[in-house]
Amino acid sequence: MGKYILPPQHMVFESHETQNDVPIEISQKDLKVLRELGKKYAEISSLPIQNDRIKMWEKLNDLKQVKPLIWINEICWHEMDVNDELKLETSSEFCQKIETELRRIIYQWKHMQCDMVVEPIIYSPYIIQNTGFGLSPVAEVAITDVNSDIISRHFYNQFESEEDINKIRVPKISCNYKRTEDFFDAYKYIFSGIIQTEKRGSPGFWFAPWDDLVFWMGAEEVLTSLVTRPEFMHKLIAHLTDSFLKALEQFEELNLLALNNTNWRIGSGAYGYTDCLPREQSKMKNKVTTKDIWGSAAAQIFGSVSPKMHEEFALAYEMKWLEQFALTYYGCCEPLHNKLDLLKKIPNLRKISISPWAKLEEATEIIQDNYVISLKPSPSELASPTWCPEKIKKELESKLKVTKNCNVEIVLKDISTVMSEPKRLWEWARIASEVSKQFS
Repeated sequence: MGKYILPPQHMVFESHETQNDVPIEISQKDLKVLRELGKKYAEISSLPIQNDRIKMWEKLNDLKQVKPLIWINEICWHEMDVNDELKLETSSEFCQKIETELRRIIYQWKHMQCDMVVEPIIYSPYIIQNTGFGLSPVAEVAITDVNSDIISRHFYNQFESEEDINKIRVPKISCNYKRTEDFFDAYKYIFSGIIQTEKRGSPGFWFAPWDDLVFWMGAEEVLTSLVTRPEFMHKLIAHLTDSFLKALEQFEELNLLALNNTNWRIGSGAYGYTDCLPREQSKMKNKVTTKDIWGSAAAQIFGSVSPKMHEEFALAYEMKWLEQFALTYYGCCEPLHNKLDLLKKIPNLRKISISPWAKLEEATEIIQDNYVISLKPSPSELASPTWCPEKIKKELESKLKVTKNCNVEIVLKDISTVMSEPKRLWEWARIASEVSKQFS
């Protein structure tokens, strides 16, 4: 292991500032590759099943009866290539970013689509610049697989005194409008006559300030300090929350928000389709505000603390963020079955994450059909030395029997490995799709 200062973590705000320095280079060969992929993407997006699935997701998120819907995300793409389906053929960095996204979407549709939706549009990003909070994690890093995004880290505490709280700065948000137009012109050039292209700002944010503090302090230090110096931790989280809110204000003032009532991921769950929110950016008269979109929050480190402490140090501050939005999603990997009474205090809450470590029976009794259960099966079987599809089927059937009277989405995520056997994930998708139909 070695000690490193990691790159700045802009964990809540989607930022395309790194693309400021990417040359927009499109050779004739690269153009041909991207246009062929664009045609495949357009063909998939035009299938009637896309609208059928959108309607199902809308029903689910509007708390109407529909079968459990399934989505796969956070895939170990470095293990998934088969027959060079993910092999890049373009040469420039600009084109490779687009190619990677298209190939992954086409691959997932072919092999493990479940209730995936592909819309007939390709988005060109606003080039949003975000200065961050002024801190970078200082950590020891252990890398076991250079091709994987999964690494182990031990973080060092950067908050010894109250003066250190001022290390957290309010992010400055801006947009490189010329660069945004250059990107958009390139996207139109590539996909002209094939599929619609549209500029898009930030369609949503991940608000998990305690995750940031873990990066800046270390998990053990965070949890210990809640007990040994609670006043300090209140000042720290209050300052960080205020910095988040001031950055969010800038996004809204600069008209950099985008709608997320689409096939955009909400929180740690699946899509945000709903009849309660607007869908088409072009129909917005002036600009998108936070009252037009979903918000989310999570406090994963608080999985081991009491409900009282969770409310005092997490929910009290998360509410300030969540109240900015029309609808909200709560949770990630932390077990929340014993904290659901707290979450009921969030007036615009619509979805709740129920992780593999939550007690599903207890959660179901409280949630019933009042919220969407964002059910997270464990991905551990995909990493097992012996692949056992029958075990997957029994686990899913068991969970869906418990939630049969609830509104459920099944989100398979955190897939760190499939033991270099991509067909495991393909088979999981097939099994899950078959099982979900039994609970229509």
